[in-house]
Amino acid sequence: MRAQSSATAPSGIAVGGSTASTGGRSSGTLLAALGVLAFSLTFPATAWGLEGFGPWSLIAVRSILAAVIAGGCLLVLRVAVPERRHWAGLAVVGAGVVLGFPLLTTLALQTSTTAHAAVVVGLLPLTTALFSALRVGTRPSRTFWLAALAGAAAVIAFTVQQSGGALTSADAYLFAALLVCAAGYTEGGRLARVMPGWHVIGWALVLCLPLTVPMAAVALSFEPVHLTAHSVTGLLWVAAGSQFLGLVVWYRGMAAIGIPKASQLQLAQPLLTLVWSVLLLGEHLTVAAPLTAAAVLVCIAVTQRARG
Repeated sequence: MRAQSSATAPSGIAVGGSTASTGGRSSGTLLAALGVLAFSLTFPATAWGLEGFGPWSLIAVRSILAAVIAGGCLLVLRVAVPERRHWAGLAVVGAGVVLGFPLLTTLALQTSTTAHAAVVVGLLPLTTALFSALRVGTRPSRTFWLAALAGAAAVIAFTVQQSGGALTSADAYLFAALLVCAAGYTEGGRLARVMPGWHVIGWALVLCLPLTVPMAAVALSFEPVHLTAHSVTGLLWVAAGSQFLGLVVWYRGMAAIGIPKASQLQLAQPLLTLVWSVLLLGEHLTVAAPLTAAAVLVCIAVTQRARG
């Protein structure tokens, strides 16, 4: 409807549309940033959840709880079932964002600190931008790529410094998580252009129920559960905050400002997670953390100004 109105509007109204577009980009940046803030709490919340749940149980139960919330919203608001042509994309979102990334990172966090996992996953913005260029056909500018590569280099240097130059077995899970999550983000951002962002993650969660329900039944029968305040709080956050609400605002933000630029906001996510790891888990930061933070913030500023 907006496109039709723009086509028939007089030139004076077109200027107003430009202002609205600028406002849309600002709100899109804010929404994407809120998504990053929600995601930055995921690893600490997962660490809390692992205090009372096994890794497979935690992933299955969080996905089911998020699907119940999303499905309830879809049902109450009488949202129509997506067209058949969108189901393949929703399956990619489900495989990457609902199942793949949470499972792989949870397995990694069994032997890795949240700080280490956070900086490795800091490569996600560059990975997402690459997937976007291949899948959606976006062509960011040279300045954009230079800033993105600089941010990724800062994250890699921080990771190597933190790990003493040796990668852990958990890194295999984390690098695999980067690939599946970037694919899910890219496909979700593409779908969010033709349907509301919360519809994208909502239907992806519902689509995964035939897998997550039996997965939960099997996992809970083998993995012991010890309910504590930490484990319940962690489970509730990764289900409602990270798995649903965070992705709702994240996909809306990506649709407004574009996948590559939104993905670069995630360069701040590892550093936010480091702060939460200190406040919530009692982990210790090194001197390299603020230096990396400064470099990452500069890269974010450059990528947000660079034209795609």
